[in-house]
Amino acid sequence: MKVTKEQGGIPSNTEPDRTLTLSVSIICFNEEQNLRRCLESVSWADEVVIADSMSRDRTLEIAQQYTDKVFQRNWTGYRDQKNFALSKCQGEWILSLDADEQVSEPLREEILAEIRRPQSAEGYSIPRRSFYQGRWISHCGFYPDRQLRLFKRGVGTWVGGRVHERVEVRGRVGHLKSDLLHFPYQGSISGLVRKVDAFSSLMAEDMLDRGKRYHLGYLVTRPVTKFIEVYFLKLGFLDGLPGVIIAAMSAFTMFARYSKLRELEILRGGGFTF
Repeated sequence: MKVTKEQGGIPSNTEPDRTLTLSVSIICFNEEQNLRRCLESVSWADEVVIADSMSRDRTLEIAQQYTDKVFQRNWTGYRDQKNFALSKCQGEWILSLDADEQVSEPLREEILAEIRRPQSAEGYSIPRRSFYQGRWISHCGFYPDRQLRLFKRGVGTWVGGRVHERVEVRGRVGHLKSDLLHFPYQGSISGLVRKVDAFSSLMAEDMLDRGKRYHLGYLVTRPVTKFIEVYFLKLGFLDGLPGVIIAAMSAFTMFARYSKLRELEILRGGGFTF
């Protein structure tokens, strides 16, 4: 199958093929561990579109086994990458997924039923349940973790900063009940540490762009309050040892975010006493 390499900006949406009801949109980078599971779970869709950010593992090989709509594009951020993949979809409905997600059988049936309804909403949020350290996480703020991922073509756009991108839908949003399954951090502590490092850097850059400034008090207090929030207020203790790990890493993410914000201010010409 042909892999298309794309350059430049995001193309405008082309007129959809009305014979296609549902397109699945996926972005990925070095996802050989997860991608096959994701693609198997949406083999029933009318179209699958994959935007790959120049993967160096077997991601492309796996992707080509499931779809001929594979595009390679240099990474320009989550929002841009997802809007690019969206622009390549031809279905009347879009289901946007990450490569480490899987559509459960009940969710599949619910999606198919909902998009066939004459009075369907323009978009739908879906509860997402994460599997980490050998168990499904039910607390820590990880569940229901609703994600707006199903929407009619032409009414939804990805917006946001470097991280925490989201779909903005023009119209009514409904809520599905069945779970989207999530397998984050490649199931390992090392995967979680890599994610924390990458995301804390992006969040620090976003904070600086929005005019946020480092303060020693934030560096000291916010990791502590984040641990209390995740472990106690969000009942992370009910998730056993994984709950401890998630709460501790959430606290460390906060520490890393403010440390990197301080570092960015120094690099851009601001000196500090503390």
